[in-house]
Amino acid sequence: MTGVVVLGATGSIGTQAADVLEAHADRFRVRGLASRQKGPEVLALARRLHAPVIALVDPAAADALRPHLRPGDPEVRVGEAAVVSLVDGPDVDVVVQGITGAAGLASSLRAAERGKRLALANKESMVVAGPLLTATAARHGAEIVPVDSEHCAIHQCLRAGRRGEVRRLILTASGGPFLGADAARLARVTPAEALKHPTWTMGPRITVDSATLVNKALEVVEARWLFDVPADRIEVVVHPQSIVHSMVEFVDGSVVAQMGPPDMRTPIRYALGFPDRLPAARPAFDVRDYRQLTFLAPDRAVFPGLDLGFEAARRGGTAGAALNAADEVAVARFLAGALPFPRIASACADALRAHPFVADPTLADLVRTDAWAREEVAAAWSR
Repeated sequence: MTGVVVLGATGSIGTQAADVLEAHADRFRVRGLASRQKGPEVLALARRLHAPVIALVDPAAADALRPHLRPGDPEVRVGEAAVVSLVDGPDVDVVVQGITGAAGLASSLRAAERGKRLALANKESMVVAGPLLTATAARHGAEIVPVDSEHCAIHQCLRAGRRGEVRRLILTASGGPFLGADAARLARVTPAEALKHPTWTMGPRITVDSATLVNKALEVVEARWLFDVPADRIEVVVHPQSIVHSMVEFVDGSVVAQMGPPDMRTPIRYALGFPDRLPAARPAFDVRDYRQLTFLAPDRAVFPGLDLGFEAARRGGTAGAALNAADEVAVARFLAGALPFPRIASACADALRAHPFVADPTLADLVRTDAWAREEVAAAWSR
């Protein structure tokens, strides 16, 4: 049996991972679940998946949960260190990393240090600390298998040839809910509108990032480090149907694409089973259901956030950490009604270009950059 822990268990990735793990209970055993503060939800999942341990970051959430525990319920651990401790278990083989934001970095690094397979849905780990995380994984024999639909697609496409035969990576973007909109329309966007993604069901931050295309900017940075491909060999195309999840072009002109309906259980299933493929219960994909697949150039003038990813990927160092932290705060401000939608991208640009850049950062440098960018954006929009 393969031992699995799920971090961010009550989020979108975590709950869908639970579906996959439950469907393949003959192959996987859930060793632990982690959540920030949703005690009742994570306890219900633990009972359903027979997880022996849960970790809650928020002590108040743990205190509120304890009176509801029954005999035979899981052990409850508390705090950030408790989340990381789940990774250390000797019976843990795979870590599903579904924590949102830079908060997932510590547990991602621990999984790499412990030589685990990291099923990585937390793109921020790679954006903030790509060189550090990949080097740590290589040093300790850990596998990183992406769960992001686009990077999972590229991971699959790369199996069609040798790395030296790759000409470019082509990331697809849905275009979000404002595809075709002009700047005047974006100036009036409300949080409720930005949270209505046309094809994917995701958490609030990633949904807003998809609307600004900053999500795709972060994915460019992620692809640069995950696949060791320079920024000038990564391209982005808008594909509104979200059926082709990404493509790889090889030097002979062949283009290999990975296709399928927009369902995050597919990349989760791939990452859990790799290098095997786990069977899915849903009906087979029928290409006749999709009579028209379109591919468009992104409108960089209306969605300037996209180019920030290429800038951060080219610069490396602390650039990704600054971009990610600024975006986390800017999106939170937008959702709170304190920041206009178009200013998300400009707040990110300001932080990316003004932060104290370090070309070869340590983890401490990345932590300082993260804190600097958060404070800078928060202060700029509190005046």
